[in-house]
Amino acid sequence: MTTPSGPVDGAPRRHPTTAPRDSAVHDRISSVTLSRVDLPLASPISDAKVLTGRQKPLTSVSMLFAEVRTEEGLEGVGYSYSKRAGGPGQYAHAREVAPELIGEDPSDIQRIWTKLVWAGASVGRSGLATQAIAAIDIALWDLKAKRAGLPLAKLLGAHRDAVDCYNTSGGFLSTPLEQVLENTRAARAAGIGRIKIKVGQPDTRADLERVEAVREELGDFPLMVDANQQWNRSTAVRMGRTLEEFDLVWIEEPLDAYDAEGHAALARELATPIATGEMLTSVPEHEELIRIGAVDFMQPDAPRVGGITPFLTIMARGRQAGIRMAPHFAMEIHVHLAAAYENDPWVEHFDWLQPLFDERLEIADGRMRVPNRPGLGFTISEQARAWTAQSVRVDADGRADLSH
Repeated sequence: MTTPSGPVDGAPRRHPTTAPRDSAVHDRISSVTLSRVDLPLASPISDAKVLTGRQKPLTSVSMLFAEVRTEEGLEGVGYSYSKRAGGPGQYAHAREVAPELIGEDPSDIQRIWTKLVWAGASVGRSGLATQAIAAIDIALWDLKAKRAGLPLAKLLGAHRDAVDCYNTSGGFLSTPLEQVLENTRAARAAGIGRIKIKVGQPDTRADLERVEAVREELGDFPLMVDANQQWNRSTAVRMGRTLEEFDLVWIEEPLDAYDAEGHAALARELATPIATGEMLTSVPEHEELIRIGAVDFMQPDAPRVGGITPFLTIMARGRQAGIRMAPHFAMEIHVHLAAAYENDPWVEHFDWLQPLFDERLEIADGRMRVPNRPGLGFTISEQARAWTAQSVRVDADGRADLSH
């Protein structure tokens, strides 16, 4: 692939404002490459949002990769993602703000995050805008840990070298019950420590039949359910009380993700713990859940909240409140963050993203091991490169389109 030099898409040559050139600056960002990768799923996936008519089945995941390089030759890799709509928008926003990185000291991650979020503040400081810069922020943390020669968890200060893990991908509502039971057996055989299945069907009796069958298969093995925001308050109370006989670890997203008051009322009403937070895209939204007692297991998602920098603030708030944590999706990132969380966290196991990386996470005896490689410990695979739909390199000379 021939790489053009200088501005190639009409963008003016930029001379971004950077940190002062003084002895405190040890390195500078020389380029960032952004890539939008379309990851196909083996089969369409449906949860309650599909069965209730709110969404279509999920057939692919749009990934946004950021590869940040420095003058000293170091590189950090991070990613964000979108399910269904939003992937091209994330890529476009990241492409617009990326020139602000050039010349910055990559160690100044908090200042860079603030600079990037204000560069695009006209369209908001949460949602798609922060999800776009999340890939860059995560790449900077990967780079910082690599510079230190440490796994990210060790750089942050690890409490453990392995994290309890649970499996979700085998229990979608699009999967027939017999296959769910087979998936459950396979997950346990692979060393998974807990099982989560989806509920939230229009017919609540079908949900109960599914939970009963899986509980019978598992015995006293830990089980949780996820309603994907599909119940109203009265249904959530009724189903929550009925589900108490199954001794669930938690009920996840029983209500709309933004109904903090409803989750708080439900948490007071039910014996079963409440888990939620995966859909939230800012620190203040998570702080509100914690403040009003709406969550027993908080489930922040680093790519969704804007990267590792805001995620660390959420961790600090949760730790102060004594709340358990089970980050959503993105296990390659979250295993490090969970390892650095004090209050007995869990991490969600999904095998969907495995084709994108050359390395694999190790699981045994119900726990996911933290990689001992520097940084996040992952490199982008050739398969991921082949699935690239759009790519651009941004450096001091402008933006060079690398798309196929």
